Amino acid sequence: MNPVDALNEIAFWLERELAPSFKVQAFRKAAAIIAPVDPAELAERAADGRLKRTKGIGDRTYGVIAQAIDGEVPEYLADLRERGAHPLATGGEKLLAQLRGDLHSHTEWSDGGTPIELMVAAARSLGHEYQAITDHSPNLKVANGLSPERLTEQLRVVERVDAEEKVANGVRVLTGIEVDILESGDLDQTPELLGRLDVVVASVHSKLRSDRATMTRRMLGGIEHPETNVLGHCTGRLVQGGRGTRPPSEFDAKKVFAACAANDVAVEINSRPERQDPPDDLIALALAAGCVFSIDSDAHAPGQLDFLQYGAARAVANKVPAERIVTTWPLADLQAWLGKKKG
Repeated sequence: MNPVDALNEIAFWLERELAPSFKVQAFRKAAAIIAPVDPAELAERAADGRLKRTKGIGDRTYGVIAQAIDGEVPEYLADLRERGAHPLATGGEKLLAQLRGDLHSHTEWSDGGTPIELMVAAARSLGHEYQAITDHSPNLKVANGLSPERLTEQLRVVERVDAEEKVANGVRVLTGIEVDILESGDLDQTPELLGRLDVVVASVHSKLRSDRATMTRRMLGGIEHPETNVLGHCTGRLVQGGRGTRPPSEFDAKKVFAACAANDVAVEINSRPERQDPPDDLIALALAAGCVFSIDSDAHAPGQLDFLQYGAARAVANKVPAERIVTTWPLADLQAWLGKKKG
């Protein structure tokens, strides 16, 4: 098989398993190193020892490349495929098959680990009809949030990738942002740029321990902004993982979800296993308020796009009807819903 494909597929399965980032990046880096090399030349370098001496190619990645050059499925990849045959979550299989895409993902432009092209390729391999690229906004400096200038540059890249996908009958690539809801309730990007985007996911990332009234006012400001489409990971909680745990922020959920319903803002069911946000009781409140939902991966690497399995299982467990989930809608209907706020 193609050695670059083998290395990238290994990285995908490791990302899906939440393997340490250094381990994943070893395979992504090796794939990038050999990608420009002609296959015949690569075989020669493997045969005469030059490849093994190449900086960035370790024993494990060299073994994968060598086995792929020999026409074999590398043993390490075969083992990962076997592990990957088991679902990440059960109970949501029927709903998962109805999900058409994902409105929340990150790339190397902010705090993700890979280029836009690799995220889109992974979305295509998973059978998605569309993938939104929603990197962070400037206020989130720790996540390398995009200034207006960088976001403008990224839009050109996304439009190019989308055009290439259209030619190949591939994935529709949607422009977007995960924009911070600032303490004032304003959104952390220029109105002109927000108006150009297909998808705006608005989230709170700072001062999550603010008092209930302050947090409620802040969230209502973001929800009522005319460009907001999705309220991201509404409580900000962490229930497991390398960053430790964090309790949910406190806010008036009835007011927040009533505002989501009134302003046609979807409540995100965030599929990251460390978030599981909103909690079950808040999903019930959002359902009662008449909200629609968006099941999103919040992926920061290609393999994490498959986290939609977790979100689908939680939605089914909480009896969220498929027709109330915008990511099950046909793309034309989704685009019409997203476009309503553009006037």
